[in-house]
Amino acid sequence: MEQKIERAAFDLSATPPVAERRPHSKTTHGRVLDDPYAWLAAENWRDVLRDPKTLPKDIAALVKAENDYCATVVAPLKELRKTLVREMRGRIKEDDSDVPDPDGPFAYYGRFRDGAEHPLYCRTPRDGGAETVLLDGEALAAGHAFFDIGDTAHSPDHAQLAWSVDDMGSELYEIRTRALADGRDRADVVVDTEGSIVWSADSSAFYYVRVDENHRTAQVFRHSVGADPATDQLILEEPDGAWFIGLEESRCRRFAIISVRGHDASECWLVDLRDASLPPRLVARREPKLRYDVEPHGELIYIHNNADGADDFRISVAPLDAPERANWRDVVPHSLGSMVVTFTVFQRYLVWMIRENSLPRIVIRDLESGADHAIAFEEEAYALGLDAGLEFDVDRLRFTYSSMTTPEETYDYDMKTRARVLRKRQEIPSGHDPKNYVTRRLFAPAADGETIPVTLLHRADFTPGGAGAPLLLYGYGAYGHSLAADFDEDALSLVDRGFVYALAHVRGGADKGWRWYEGGKLENKANTFSDFIACARRLIEAGYTREGAIVAQGASAGGLLMGAVANAAPELFAGIIAGVPFVDVLNTMMRDDLPLTPPEWLEWGNPLADETAYDRLAGYSPYDNIRACAYPPILSIAGVTDPRVTYWEPLKWAARLRATMTGGGPVLLHTHMGAGHSGASGRFEALEDTALEYAFALACAARLSC
Repeated sequence: MEQKIERAAFDLSATPPVAERRPHSKTTHGRVLDDPYAWLAAENWRDVLRDPKTLPKDIAALVKAENDYCATVVAPLKELRKTLVREMRGRIKEDDSDVPDPDGPFAYYGRFRDGAEHPLYCRTPRDGGAETVLLDGEALAAGHAFFDIGDTAHSPDHAQLAWSVDDMGSELYEIRTRALADGRDRADVVVDTEGSIVWSADSSAFYYVRVDENHRTAQVFRHSVGADPATDQLILEEPDGAWFIGLEESRCRRFAIISVRGHDASECWLVDLRDASLPPRLVARREPKLRYDVEPHGELIYIHNNADGADDFRISVAPLDAPERANWRDVVPHSLGSMVVTFTVFQRYLVWMIRENSLPRIVIRDLESGADHAIAFEEEAYALGLDAGLEFDVDRLRFTYSSMTTPEETYDYDMKTRARVLRKRQEIPSGHDPKNYVTRRLFAPAADGETIPVTLLHRADFTPGGAGAPLLLYGYGAYGHSLAADFDEDALSLVDRGFVYALAHVRGGADKGWRWYEGGKLENKANTFSDFIACARRLIEAGYTREGAIVAQGASAGGLLMGAVANAAPELFAGIIAGVPFVDVLNTMMRDDLPLTPPEWLEWGNPLADETAYDRLAGYSPYDNIRACAYPPILSIAGVTDPRVTYWEPLKWAARLRATMTGGGPVLLHTHMGAGHSGASGRFEALEDTALEYAFALACAARLSC
């Protein structure tokens, strides 16, 4: 391993940018917050989301200087990055295709041409025959630095296709329709949408979610094909900026389901797709801390919910014509520690996924007999995905399975006969033998008695002990998002060079049930950070690595985690990789004009209204708690059109880190000028960021032996 990474070194000859300090302070609850880099937050941020060229010149100059400095420092890694991209691309089947999804007379699927960054959307006759390309993503992306197709939806009569696209990275999607007879897009283009599309039953119109001036999903509209979008009909509006609207089609295709979500509650409305004259129907009025999702089924409605203290959720049923809370009756009761993660319905079956101690399981119920059975899996750690498909009255369930050693497999499962058919196994063209790798699960003790799961991947020829190995420890820990122990082909480039790869299932995610999430938010947020540090120390104790040999990685809210652990225990880490990092927490949570701030007060706290929340955020916000000490090398990657974590958060963080730290580094920041929260949109272009991150990790590891 050392021989392979000896050449991975930084060029530290360049002088890093120095951001100008401009006096700025504000007083809240009698506390004065000094922020000399506040000027880096562009006042015209809304314009920047639509056109990065409108970024003020002084800010743009600093962003460019940061990009230039980063490029200089990592210049010696150029050949290594090329090698990594070549390796990772070698694990991608270039002409990959989905398993076709039948719907009426056709089967629909996506596929790639050799060398293409973007997919084709296609169909064939259901029983086989000539392929028709419905949408050529690669051709449409020509000339665009960023091009993300958000949704493709064929009409119920199979004669039209509606599709949405974001060509800036700002998550503002345009929706177009085309007649499939000639493949031409119509002139009416619906702009400023969230991207989701649901067709009316007669194929004459579709429903969509409009994004407001503050980049919030606040309204559902109905657009008649061919009409002027200015005449679109408003269906539902949410006036409270703390709530977001989502839209999907019900499994039975009779309704559009409108979900109105706050951060700890939701309510659902049903729109009859067969009759545009009917108003939306409320299922159950919103209540504090009541979360629910629905699926209509004939004259019933199934409700996945956490009512009456069902912290790990249950499934209830109610009459469709009387779906209010008083009529909910349990069909899958709550079981603490066995979290009902998601569910779906078919004409004759109810299907749900549960997670116990961070491992998922699929359960199927025959609605006629009431008999349940589960689909079994054998590996120590694995990931599952449900794909209900396009058709409702079928016995087939499609699911995906993978583990950290096993590439993804797609199965069709007959819910009646219980026969399982492998439809696709992820191909690794450059070769992959699962026997060369080992997946393990261990638990790290927390100071309060909890145990934090850690999932590990390493080479089979590695034995823990002694000085251990360089280790990449990934964490997130927010919003109830769980880390899946799935196959990550890119990570093999680190593991094959001697790294151990680990996932820390810290509190703030729902890996061990909803209480695991509640234990890592608001007043319990510090648990997320201490859990990650406990995982690092447990891995050191178990001989997988040693102090100072861990590269920590996280993105978005996981970037907050990276900033917090860098402040708390910099000595543990050889490096920190923070993607689109949410590090200016206190300032962002006091900006109620930003897209995500009001909805997220229930995740972090509202420092404008709550003095206690102000003090709590001030106590852990990474930007506000940088210490005069040595920090490990830090790499951040950001996007100037990111509406979720604004570009200025990592820009300010880098500036204050350099001005405060007493040694260590380097501190590097690369900002994409034509991409947003998810980085590059092309499947191969995205490998460039991963290669930069992994070359950075290898360079950090190489410094250990110098």
